[in-house]
Amino acid sequence: MNPQRKKRLFIILGLLAGLGVAVGLALSALQQNINLFYTPTQIANGEAPQDTRIRAGGMVEKGSLQRSADSLDVRFVVTDFNKSVPITYRGILPDLFREGQGIVALGKLNADGVVVADEVLAKHDEKYMPPEVTKALQESGQANAGQAEVKP
Repeated sequence: MNPQRKKRLFIILGLLAGLGVAVGLALSALQQNINLFYTPTQIANGEAPQDTRIRAGGMVEKGSLQRSADSLDVRFVVTDFNKSVPITYRGILPDLFREGQGIVALGKLNADGVVVADEVLAKHDEKYMPPEVTKALQESGQANAGQAEVKP
């Protein structure tokens, strides 16, 4: 093979290898930052990964809210009216957080099946519900239970 062709071949192979490494690093970074949404039924059925950041959403069960007297620890149960999942959170809950309302909690699922949330998002008016929660409720046949409409 001609020395000039050999040099071009090594340059092209080097560029392809560099491009492959760059794409691999980009995909790795994106994989770590994805927060997939899971319904309580999916979490209870074991479809949600443990020790990976997820979004869990549904309706807060009435009578399930338990606040710690000496700290900011809160425990409540979220349901999609088929299955329920307990969620623990340390911090101040949003002002609009109430039992019987739709929420989305961001956190990790532990080995006991409890979502340890580091962020809780509540609806912003009396008719809004996150689209993921509305879809999950419609799929479970409880679309009217939340009495909400989806707003973009």
